[in-house]
Amino acid sequence: MDMNGSERIEAPVETVWQALNDPEILRQAIPGCESLDKTSDTTMTAKVVLKIGPIKAKFEGAVELQNLNPPFSYTIAGEGKGGLAGFAKGGADVSLEADGPDATILTYTVKAEVGGKIAQLGSRLIDSTSKKLAGEFFSKFGAIVAGGGAHGEPQTA
Repeated sequence: MDMNGSERIEAPVETVWQALNDPEILRQAIPGCESLDKTSDTTMTAKVVLKIGPIKAKFEGAVELQNLNPPFSYTIAGEGKGGLAGFAKGGADVSLEADGPDATILTYTVKAEVGGKIAQLGSRLIDSTSKKLAGEFFSKFGAIVAGGGAHGEPQTA
C-alpha cells in the first residue's frame, strides 16, 4: 500500500530537519507511540499501540533513518511485531523544500505492509487506517515544529 501527501510547516527547513531527527518530537507525533529511544545516530527502538478495526495491538520494533541527505531528505523505515496480531513494516520517503525563509513544504511517500491477523481485516480498512495515521503524524509533527521551536516546547505569545 502506497500513499503520499504534503504538509506546509511554518518553520525554516533547518528547524524541520532537526525535528525530523529528534526522537522526542517524533515520539509526540507518532500516533499511539509509548516510547521511542535513540540507539545510534540513525536507529531507534519503538513501542506503539495501534487499533485497527477491532484489533488493538502493541508493536515493538526498530526504526532506521536511511538515505540521509541533510537537510533536504531521508527515508524513515520501521518494522514492528505485534505478537498474535501480526506484524507491520514500512517506511516514508520524506523531502523538505523551502517555501520562503520561514516555511517548509514537507512531502512524503509512505509504503506499508502488514501480515498476520491484521492482514485478514481487509485492505480497505488497513488502507484507510494507514492514511489516517500518516495524516495524523504529519499534521501533528507540523504543529509541534511550527508552534514549539526545536524541542517541542510551546512558545508563549
